[in-house]
Amino acid sequence: MRTALFALTEGGAALLVRLADATESGGTIYLPERLRGSISSECDTVYFSRLADVIETAFSRYDALICVMATGIVVRMLAPYVESKLYDPAVLVFDEAGRHGISLLSGHIGGANELTRRLCVAVGADPVITTATDVTGGLAPDAIAARLALRPMPKSAIQVLNTALLEGKELSYYIASDLPHAAFYEAQLRGEEIQARLFRGEIPPVEANEYRVVVSCAEDVPKQYEPRTLYLVPRRLIAGVGCRAGVPAAKILHALTEACSMIGREPSMIDLFASTIVKRDEEGLLAAAETLGREIHFYSNEDLAAMIERYGLRESDFVRQTIGVGNVSEAAALCAAGEAGGRMALGKTSFGKVTVALLWEK
Repeated sequence: MRTALFALTEGGAALLVRLADATESGGTIYLPERLRGSISSECDTVYFSRLADVIETAFSRYDALICVMATGIVVRMLAPYVESKLYDPAVLVFDEAGRHGISLLSGHIGGANELTRRLCVAVGADPVITTATDVTGGLAPDAIAARLALRPMPKSAIQVLNTALLEGKELSYYIASDLPHAAFYEAQLRGEEIQARLFRGEIPPVEANEYRVVVSCAEDVPKQYEPRTLYLVPRRLIAGVGCRAGVPAAKILHALTEACSMIGREPSMIDLFASTIVKRDEEGLLAAAETLGREIHFYSNEDLAAMIERYGLRESDFVRQTIGVGNVSEAAALCAAGEAGGRMALGKTSFGKVTVALLWEK
């Protein structure tokens, strides 16, 4: 999860450092110019003149925004850019003393609720979660979708099922048995104490007064939605890969295995590979993709540079000197995701001579 952290005061900046240390990737800290030099130079820090300018860019660039400031400031700044719970980034707000952490936006699908809980544990704050299903102790289906990287369809059914859950009604869960990795989803639901029914072929007709969640392929979702059925469709997992010349396929496959294990997945769950066009004839990379039976898309330096600029990706001087751009794995994965972009499951991670980034498409 690519994270941006914002503060306006020296005390807030100190808390940001602690919060950044607790995030998966460390994140990028944004501070006013007047606070230049107030935190360690080791932190990835951007200084701004106007908060409004950097917030606008960050909202579309990052998966999560963490703000140490008054909630009112954050609401007014973000209001023009809020679009949909299906696509907006997670937004968290902490008070400067670190007493409370508020999940403000995209609590379920964006992962703000879980991130709030985790960061509050790290800094000793009280989490403030206001989504009704969380407050009442229920596990909302869109929260499950976020945990398992599933796309909820249609959006209207989310509210219908969450309302039913709040009214004490039970939700029925179904999984298409021919869905790739159906056993994985069944086991994950069982871990949440949810017993899902497997079905083959057509989705069983909905029973009277039944509210149900169906995990299936996008092709199985009917064009005419039944209002009490929420479909959860697996998102594509894209692996952006960079490597040194001559790296054998075995080392690339090992790097992919290690990377996938860091997000609780297997390499077989990767749907697509992406890399730089410079590597289009790299035998080890081509063989690794063939071994897993997946396509690999190659992108030009111009395409990669556009993603680096759009998302503010960190660059390596060595890689830039070698191939002309300073980021391959993250930039290539974002290229493959297309205009809608994606949520970074694993930022650029080095495994010896291989670099991997994993991205869930939105």
